[in-house]
Amino acid sequence: MNYAIALGLMGIGLLIGIEGNISLIRSDIKRININVNRIAKQVGVPDTVTDELKSLLLEGKGIKAIKRYREVTGLGLVEAKEYIDLLSETELK
Repeated sequence: MNYAIALGLMGIGLLIGIEGNISLIRSDIKRININVNRIAKQVGVPDTVTDELKSLLLEGKGIKAIKRYREVTGLGLVEAKEYIDLLSETELK
């Protein structure tokens, strides 16, 4: 019985560790995307993704905009929704 408990606790610890690593990876991706966007602006690369997202929002397709942003950035649902909400509030008023 003690063996099963020990295995269970090890499994829980492993899951917590994995979740922490995923969170760190998401933070890294977010930071990298910010830097890439800054570099792209400096060298004059057009931001077609933001234009696409704005277009989707104007068409009332907020969920599609969130999905597209997740595809492009690799961010999670919460982060993507926050970005799209912010974009909607600041850019479309």
